[in-house]
Amino acid sequence: MNNKASFVIACILFVLMLNTKSMAQQNSYMYRIAKVQVDPAQLGKYNTALKEQMTTAIRVEPGVLSYYAVADKKDPSHITIFEVYADSSAYKAHLQAPHFKKYKETVQDMVTALDVVDVDVIGIAKKPGM
Repeated sequence: MNNKASFVIACILFVLMLNTKSMAQQNSYMYRIAKVQVDPAQLGKYNTALKEQMTTAIRVEPGVLSYYAVADKKDPSHITIFEVYADSSAYKAHLQAPHFKKYKETVQDMVTALDVVDVDVIGIAKKPGM
């Protein structure tokens, strides 16, 4: 085997190792979707509290990996939040975090309905660097 072929095989093995590690990490991740209905009269206050909680959690909790919060264009008081945690322990720690408890207390009279669903990722497609 020549040096070029050895180099190509080494590169392929390295990429496979990285992908395997990435998939193993993703297998321990915990994914949740929260569907929140908010009192329309308090939507501005709710959005402020949500953004504060999300940015604080990302900044101070290593196990909180990402949040995506979106509002229905036809009814912005219907909010869906996609949450990713390193694992279930990270999620449990998040529930006990002071900023999360503050958020729950702040929004308790703003939220009219809440449905939280644990989900599994069955596929990911994204542009490089995203």
